[in-house]
Amino acid sequence: MSTRRSPNGIERPASASRCRRSCSTPSRPDSDERLVGCAILTAHFYAAPVGEAEHSPRRKAVILAACCLGVLIAAMDGTIVNVAIPSIRDDLGASAASMQWVVAAYALTMAAVLLLSGAAGDRYGRKRIFLTGLTTFALGSLMCSLAGSVGVLVGSRAIQAVGASMLNTIAMAIVVQVFPGRVERARAIGIWGSVIGLGLALGPVLGGTLTDLVSWRAVFWINIPICLAAIVLTIVFVPESMSRRPTAFDPAGQLLGAATIFGVVFVLIEAPGRGATSGAVVGVATMALGAAIAFLTVEARHRTPFIDLRLFRRPLFCSAIGIAVCSFALYGGFLFVMSHYLQDERGLSAIRAGLCFLPMAAAAALGSPVAGHLIGRWGTRTPLLVSGFAFTGAAASLMLLEPDTPMWSLALSFAVFGIGFGMVNAPVTALAVTALPADRSGTAAALATTSRQVGLAIGVALCGPLAGDALTHTAEFATATHPLWAVFVLLGLTIVVLALLPSRAGLERGGAELPVATTR
Repeated sequence: MSTRRSPNGIERPASASRCRRSCSTPSRPDSDERLVGCAILTAHFYAAPVGEAEHSPRRKAVILAACCLGVLIAAMDGTIVNVAIPSIRDDLGASAASMQWVVAAYALTMAAVLLLSGAAGDRYGRKRIFLTGLTTFALGSLMCSLAGSVGVLVGSRAIQAVGASMLNTIAMAIVVQVFPGRVERARAIGIWGSVIGLGLALGPVLGGTLTDLVSWRAVFWINIPICLAAIVLTIVFVPESMSRRPTAFDPAGQLLGAATIFGVVFVLIEAPGRGATSGAVVGVATMALGAAIAFLTVEARHRTPFIDLRLFRRPLFCSAIGIAVCSFALYGGFLFVMSHYLQDERGLSAIRAGLCFLPMAAAAALGSPVAGHLIGRWGTRTPLLVSGFAFTGAAASLMLLEPDTPMWSLALSFAVFGIGFGMVNAPVTALAVTALPADRSGTAAALATTSRQVGLAIGVALCGPLAGDALTHTAEFATATHPLWAVFVLLGLTIVVLALLPSRAGLERGGAELPVATTR
C-alpha cells in the first residue's frame, strides 16, 4: 500500500489523503454513503491504534462476535427491564417514581460516562477497558439480581451502566481497528449496528418471558453467562490497541454535564410525587441550572473540553442530536407506559405483555436495513421523515387508547412505532458524522450515542408528570395517558421539522468551515 509522509514524519496511507480531499470537495447528490465511508476511513487514520496487525478471517469473525456480545447485553438491558417493572414493584413494594429510576438510572449513568469510557480506552488500552466493562457489567447484573430493596436495585443499575458505557464505545473502536478494509469494515459495522437494534427490540420480549417463566431477577441473571463468554473470547482473541493521540480528560466538564442531566431527570421524576415547590425539587432544579451555566462557561474556555461547544455551530449536527434525543425519548416513554398498560390495565401476564411488543421488534428489524438503503440512495432526509411521521402516527393512535382497545389495533400501533424506531438510528449517526469534518467522525458518533441515552432517560422521566395518575392508579389508566401521547405527537413532529432543516448543500460542504480542535 502506498504511503505519504506528513510533516511530522508519520507515514499515512495515501488512501486516507485521497479520502480527506474528496470529503472536503462538493459531492454528488447521492453521495451520503461515500461521505460516511470517507469519514470512517479518515477517522481511522487520525485515531490509528498502536500495534495494529492483520488477522485471519476466522479470528476477525471471533473478535466481532466478542464485541457483538458486549453491545448486545448493553443494548438489551436498556429495555429488558421494562416488562419486569410491575413484578419488581410488587415484590419490592416500590413507588411509581422508584420504578422510573430503575429504568432511568441506567440510561442516565451511561450518558454521563460514555465519552469518558472512550477516552479511557484510547489512553489505557481498548482491550483492557473492554474487559473492565464486561466485568463491571457482570458484577452490576449480579447485584441487581440479589437486590432486596429498590435503592440497591437503582444503584446496581448504575453500576451496570458504567460497564455498558465501556462496552458500547470500545466495541466500535475495536471493530474499526480489526477491520482495516473499507468494505469489510462497513460490513462489520453493519452487523454491529444490527446487534444493537436487535438487543433494543428484543429486550421487552425476552424480559417478559424470563419474568413469567422464572422471576424478574432472571432478566439480570441472563447477562452473567453472556459476559463470561465474551470475557473468554476477548482474552484469547482480541488484540490490545490504543490511540497514538489519546483524548485528554476533562473531569470538571464531565461532572458538570452529569449534574445538569441528573437535575433535569430528577425534577421530572420527583416533582409529581414531592410537589413542584418542595425543597428537594427546587434545590435540585437550582443546582441543575447552576451546573448548566458552569458547564457552558468551563467548556468554552477549556483547551480540550469534554464536549466541544463549537460542534453545535453546525445546524446539521444540532439536527442530528435533537432527533436522537426526541426519538429515544419516544422509545423510552412508550416502553415504560405500555408495559404498565398491558399488565396493570389489561391484566396480561409478563410473557404475553412481552409478546405484544413483537410487532414493534419485527418492524424495527425490517426498518433498519431499509433505512441504510435509503441513505445510500437518497440521503438521510427520507428515512428521517418516514421515522418522524411513523412516530407521530403511532402516538396519535394511542391518544385513542381505551381499557378495551382491540389487540389488533394495539399491534398495528406497535408496528408503526417500530417502523419509526427502525428508520431513525442509522440516519442519525450518518447525519452527525457527515455534518462535521472527517477527523471528528468519532466524536460525532459518540455524541449521537450519548444523546440517545439522554433521550431515553428523559422519555421515562416524562411519564411521571404526564401520566402519573395512570402509574399510581389514581385515575383510569388509558385516559390518564392521553397527555403523554399528545406530547409524543409533538416530539414526532419535531423530528419531521428537524429532518427538513438539513440542506443538501450543507451535506456537500461537509465540515470544511469548522476549525480542527487542538491536538490532544
